[in-house]
Amino acid sequence: MPGGGPLALLRRRAILSAVGRKSAGLLLYRFRDDALQVLLVHPGGPFWIRRDAGAWTVPKGEYEPTEEPLAAALREFEEELGCRPDACEWIELAPIRQRGGKLVTAFAGQADFDASRLVSNTFSMEWPPRSGQMREFPEVDRAQWYAIAEARQKILASQVPLLDELERRATPGGRED
Repeated sequence: MPGGGPLALLRRRAILSAVGRKSAGLLLYRFRDDALQVLLVHPGGPFWIRRDAGAWTVPKGEYEPTEEPLAAALREFEEELGCRPDACEWIELAPIRQRGGKLVTAFAGQADFDASRLVSNTFSMEWPPRSGQMREFPEVDRAQWYAIAEARQKILASQVPLLDELERRATPGGRED
């Protein structure tokens, strides 16, 4: 079949449906012994359960065109982690486009979060597939602080530019250079 077959067609349709969709998220950072660390989250659900390297992400979610990206990022953080982040000065990072076509705007802020206190919202899906059984899964099943080098290995490849920009701009005082 021209164009790569039915799977390629499904992928193109998924990308086209994601174009125009926008997400906003927060990239919390802190310094420990002068080393930059970032907070990443691991997606919940059966698809991600055995995936680690290249599966972690910044806490983020979609927002409506009428919603401000920072307000959406704060809301999504609270939904996915169970609390609002500490008040801080936010650095807007350059938007990135994920592999599926979604545009992600992220805001970096120097703040702390106790990852052991994670309380995520949940979603429902049929599991196992075609079983007729609906199960609930946490949207985020883990949160963890990573040194920037390890974070590059853990985060989705499309989000690595967020780490690159943060590393260039973050200072221990929380103000950008």
